[in-house]
Amino acid sequence: MQAPAELLGRITRSEVGGVMLFRPNIVEPAQVAELVRDLRSASPAGFPLAVSVDQEGGLVQRLRQPLTVWPDMLSVAAAGDPVRTEAVGRGLGDELAALGIGWNFAPVLDVHTNPANPVIGNRAFGVTPVAVETHALAFWRGLRAAGVLGCGKHFPGHGDTQTDSHLDLPMVVHGQARLRAVELAPFAAAVAAGLSAIMTAHVLYPAWDALLPATLSPRIARDILRGDLGFAGLLVSDDLGMRAVADRWPIEELVVQSLLAGVDHFLVREPRERQEAAFAALVRAAETRPEVRARVHESAARTARFKALLSPRMPAERAELQARLGTPENRALAASFPRVDATAATNSPVADS
Repeated sequence: MQAPAELLGRITRSEVGGVMLFRPNIVEPAQVAELVRDLRSASPAGFPLAVSVDQEGGLVQRLRQPLTVWPDMLSVAAAGDPVRTEAVGRGLGDELAALGIGWNFAPVLDVHTNPANPVIGNRAFGVTPVAVETHALAFWRGLRAAGVLGCGKHFPGHGDTQTDSHLDLPMVVHGQARLRAVELAPFAAAVAAGLSAIMTAHVLYPAWDALLPATLSPRIARDILRGDLGFAGLLVSDDLGMRAVADRWPIEELVVQSLLAGVDHFLVREPRERQEAAFAALVRAAETRPEVRARVHESAARTARFKALLSPRMPAERAELQARLGTPENRALAASFPRVDATAATNSPVADS
């Protein structure tokens, strides 16, 4: 799998500022390293390309053998040792860094409180806010020590839903007191710790906004995250092709409304025509609407600050990869965690109000 020439051209023209790798892009480590090298080399001088991946561990890890296959994070955190959790983040991050991948869409900051949740479950670090804060931030520190940036998700909390936002629009019906005590608490801790990127949830929270999911809601993305929590970093949309939002709003409306709500960086999967429509919609809106233009400048500045944090290291050469991927130490660490049953682990840490 090589980078398409048209994508390299769009990167060179600064029409694409970040690339996310998925399973179809991955054949074997040397191919991934060469792909990343080509993508990053296409970026104009002074405008580094953000190359990212979903590598949480457990079910969600795009890169598998011969890399280390990591257990789910609920099992990692259940061991009760933040030092070992941080070592998992470091080991996972070291292997991403060897491939030139500088941004990981992890850790999950959702609190696993609903056994019927079809999409979070054992992706979460715990069933209480304290467990999630402790272990998700330990994992993030490990990533950071490896030179990889993290991204906390899914703001303001996807842990107590019964619907998968890939398929439909979920809802969290708790009152504001419960939302702040449980769902919001790990994000508040992550902001205080200095996490530089957070991803939105395509989830409806009627206690805060009865009409718009978090990705499109100024009340949630701007007033609560920026205002109440003081987050100054990069706000990333979850994939705008997910049916929770894509079935309800055209892509042109999604990107402009999300931008005005406070989102800085948009994830738009193929087809290419949809990506180009999103880009064109932002350009048109910025040319004709002063408030959109002001937000574009604000988000561009945040994106530039974030990209300045990216490691400048290119992927390791082919001869080095075997020694840096799937190391005996990482494999032994990954094998040391007993697995936890996610459906049996949930409880109700705080009563609703």
